[in-house]
Amino acid sequence: MARLLIVHHTVSPATRELLDGVLDGARTDDIEGVRVQVKAALAATVTDLLEADAVVLGTPANIGYMSGALKHFFDTVYYQAQADTLGLPYTLYVHGDNDTSGAVRSVESVAKGMGWSRHRPPVTVTGRPDAAARESCWELGAVTALAALEHAEARA
Repeated sequence: MARLLIVHHTVSPATRELLDGVLDGARTDDIEGVRVQVKAALAATVTDLLEADAVVLGTPANIGYMSGALKHFFDTVYYQAQADTLGLPYTLYVHGDNDTSGAVRSVESVAKGMGWSRHRPPVTVTGRPDAAARESCWELGAVTALAALEHAEARA
């Protein structure tokens, strides 16, 4: 069975709405054979990452950067998992009050250093999430679950 890891830092109602959209998409009945594991960024471990066939990362934009919790996750797993996760498909969603560019840039920089493969452009939302933002997160969850299936098949 393929494994999709969702690592998130959810501190506001807005980031909760985005996470819920990702989860709904990843768990849609149309996709079978994917186990979805959801971990808060401060609780996710290197073992969680090494078992994943794809990763969704979720963060608020904090002072022009990813959340400290997501940065902690990367600090925890970087050297231990870097060699074993080369090519791992990942996606990203970011919420900010007025700008998300610094957070996107910081996450993509670390993911590039890990040797991961961005599966699709990030979903970025400023202000209160609307129906289009929630739909984009649903799609992000669904396409990343499919990427997990493809990656698992390729590794088998």
